[in-house]
Amino acid sequence: MSPSAPLGGPADRRQRRLLILLAAGFVAFGGAAAGLFYILQPETLRMAVGPAGSEDHQVVQVMAEAFEEESRTVRLATLTTPGAAESLALMGTGKTDLAVGRSDLEMPADGQTLAVLRKNYVVIWSPSGRAGKDSKKKPVAKIGEIADLAGHKVGIIGKTGANLALLRTILEGSGVPPDKVATAQFGTEEIERLAQDTTLDAYLAVGPLDSKITAAAIAATSRSRGAPKFLPVEASEAIALRHPRYEAEEIPGSVFSANPAWPEDKIDTISVNHLILARKELSEAKAAAFYRQLFAVRDTITQRVAGAGHITKPDTEKEAEPSVHRGAAAVINGTERTFLDKYSDYFWFALLLLSGIGSGAAWLRRYLNRDERDDNTSYRNRILAVVTEVRDARSEQDLLASQREVDAIIAQTLKCYDDGAIEQEDMAAFGLVLELFDHAVAERRAALQSGPMEARAAGPTIGSRR
Repeated sequence: MSPSAPLGGPADRRQRRLLILLAAGFVAFGGAAAGLFYILQPETLRMAVGPAGSEDHQVVQVMAEAFEEESRTVRLATLTTPGAAESLALMGTGKTDLAVGRSDLEMPADGQTLAVLRKNYVVIWSPSGRAGKDSKKKPVAKIGEIADLAGHKVGIIGKTGANLALLRTILEGSGVPPDKVATAQFGTEEIERLAQDTTLDAYLAVGPLDSKITAAAIAATSRSRGAPKFLPVEASEAIALRHPRYEAEEIPGSVFSANPAWPEDKIDTISVNHLILARKELSEAKAAAFYRQLFAVRDTITQRVAGAGHITKPDTEKEAEPSVHRGAAAVINGTERTFLDKYSDYFWFALLLLSGIGSGAAWLRRYLNRDERDDNTSYRNRILAVVTEVRDARSEQDLLASQREVDAIIAQTLKCYDDGAIEQEDMAAFGLVLELFDHAVAERRAALQSGPMEARAAGPTIGSRR
């Protein structure tokens, strides 16, 4: 067989194989780049908050802007709702990831706390009445404690049903039947109307201690009805024990006014939190990323809207309703899992996958190189045939022609081996055939050089080994 015939075919096949490998490499690189781009994309979380224009809404809007400017991991998309109850309802149906709501509202079954947006204190006061022109006595409020509210009417600031339910809880905890106390609710924009309503015997506000609404209501009722008498919620601890969504707190003296001091001394009350809530199904990694980012930009948010200064971390050391999300709790308690902790299972799976890919690549390589292996087998068979021809060679020129053919086969085989088309065990078998060829050439050359008589005599002897 002429060695020139098979030499062109393997080169073309190697070129095609190289193109296939390059194409596969480009596909793998493109897939890895696309996956990395997807992984590094900021996570967008939807947050429901309302009503529009409220302090909560302003804080969340500025929060979203700060996240957009400074965060590379989390973005916020705000959904404006009519109020906190509607926000929680949206989260309960899975239409939003996060929501802002009061802890004493009806919560979704899977709602959990990420952060405390603000703490609202219950402030209850009654007017002392205005002193007459000729009276030298300081007016005394006819309601001096919660128990005196029976048979009277309380004006509640805020038209949410949660404030009415909160007053009923305080009355029950203080031993006053709620049905013995009349109520009237006023919007936050109706402070003057509330102050002028003489049918009201006491007032209730729920908000932060620095709430402008609460301060304005106390000042307005003081102008029209006399100095305020603040009513302590003496049963605050018992109420908090029975209702875990409330907390027993104290209102510091002079917090609403320093001169005159309102209140004159600290008084007991209860508080209720406005929370940033997430669904329990929100992954630990996403919840932790949001929590870290929130407190990273809190100072920035506070510079733009004062209400952001009330944002605090939830208490993970006591039982509370709703419970703290595991992602936020892990960051707070320092138990957040490391990268290896989170993804060790994936690493093992990746190793197994890579092992499988390696085995598949080896099989693919052998499959793609099957033609070269077939050629190598044909080359070995051809050399064996040349060995037979060498033993019958009649001249040195015949031996040289056989050696040239075998040299060409060796060159082609070594090139295939360098390209990885032939395995080590194939080369070992090829070496045995070459060794047989070399012995046959040496024997026949020695026989030819010894003379015609010896060559003729050697011919049959050598042939007898065929």
